[in-house]
Amino acid sequence: MSETTTIKTQKPASSNKMLFAMGGIGIISALLIVMTFELTKPRIEQLKAEALEKAIFEVLPGTVRTQAMAITPEQTLAAPKAGDASETLVYAGFDANEALVGYAVEAAGQGYADIIRILYGYDPASETIIGFRVLESKETPGLGDKIEKEQRFLDNFKALDVSLDEQGAIRNTVITVKQGEKVNAWEVDGISGATISSRAIGDIIGRSSKEIVPVLHGANEQEVTSQDDKQ
Repeated sequence: MSETTTIKTQKPASSNKMLFAMGGIGIISALLIVMTFELTKPRIEQLKAEALEKAIFEVLPGTVRTQAMAITPEQTLAAPKAGDASETLVYAGFDANEALVGYAVEAAGQGYADIIRILYGYDPASETIIGFRVLESKETPGLGDKIEKEQRFLDNFKALDVSLDEQGAIRNTVITVKQGEKVNAWEVDGISGATISSRAIGDIIGRSSKEIVPVLHGANEQEVTSQDDKQ
């Protein structure tokens, strides 16, 4: 007699079990990402703060101490309120004799590739921008990133005119001109081959200075007047 052999076939895994497994893996991955972010966030914030402080010293030569200040809705300077993200912060720099060197101002605007974040130093005594530093940029390596490296371009910001008129407004808006065509103290000599990026810097500083510089200059004049009254 021949024996009958019964072959048992393995049933495919339940689709529900596969979904549960995939869901579990997804949840675990998400938790790991969140945990990594939370664990590294303090370090990232610390590094950003250190980079910003270093940049402040660079755009305000001679500074040995800095102090964060906030521009109020009344267009005055005051101590910043903790956790108030709506405030516009500036950073006052003081020399070894506690004399004001100037103010460091953050600004941002659209570049060629993405948003460019910058910091510039303003001296209310000379009414000029006395320093400039790119804080964040994704401009094209070898072209757009010349706004960070090319010394000829950086020299634009050693004495860039942002003086005020009799009404307390910027007399001449900062603009970028084609390389070699700068004739006025408020113009930024651009970079050939990086026209959009260098023009963006002029636009960013032009917009920011029109809004911020009158407030800083007015606050400085008020402080000087107050000191004179005490004498």
